[in-house]
Amino acid sequence: MKTTNQQELIEKLNSHRMWIETIGEKGEKLGVDEIDFRHIDLSGYPLDQAYLTECAFDGMNLEHMDMSSSLLCSSSFTNTNVVNTDFYKADLSYVNFTNADSRGARFAKADLSEAVCTNTNLTNAMLISSSLYFTDFRNANMNYADVSSASFEGTLLHGANLTGLRGIEDAFIKSINTGTPEQPNILVGGEAIKWLQDKSLSKE
Repeated sequence: MKTTNQQELIEKLNSHRMWIETIGEKGEKLGVDEIDFRHIDLSGYPLDQAYLTECAFDGMNLEHMDMSSSLLCSSSFTNTNVVNTDFYKADLSYVNFTNADSRGARFAKADLSEAVCTNTNLTNAMLISSSLYFTDFRNANMNYADVSSASFEGTLLHGANLTGLRGIEDAFIKSINTGTPEQPNILVGGEAIKWLQDKSLSKE
């Protein structure tokens, strides 16, 4: 992580807020890389439409934060509270959500390709039309999450709680991995759909 002057970062956040509020007429769009945000109070700062690559948000409280349409690839949200956070149309490829609390979060139309969501609480999360290519959901809690029109390919689901998973019949399911990366168990097409449907009906 880069060491950044905290005051300088606050000025950039204020400038981004101005940019959002004036629809780009004033201020400047936020674009930072490899910044550690863990010691910054982000309440009151909109983070939508920002470039925040390889940044650290671990253990923070980002509940109800608007991070829609932002580029967040390779950033880290381990043990982070992102309950009801808005990631609509965000680029979340390679993001680490391990142990994050993302109940009710909106991931609609987000790119979660190769994101790590192990042990993540995704209860009631909206994954509508999201890209789940090789996304790692091992041991995640996906109770009543909505995957309508989401795209599955190589999606890791070993140990995931899928009770009440919604939208399976509308999802684009090419393949899922019910094993591990080291010992994969790939299910394709109809077989994958049946496995997901059976899991969604199970009481865990």
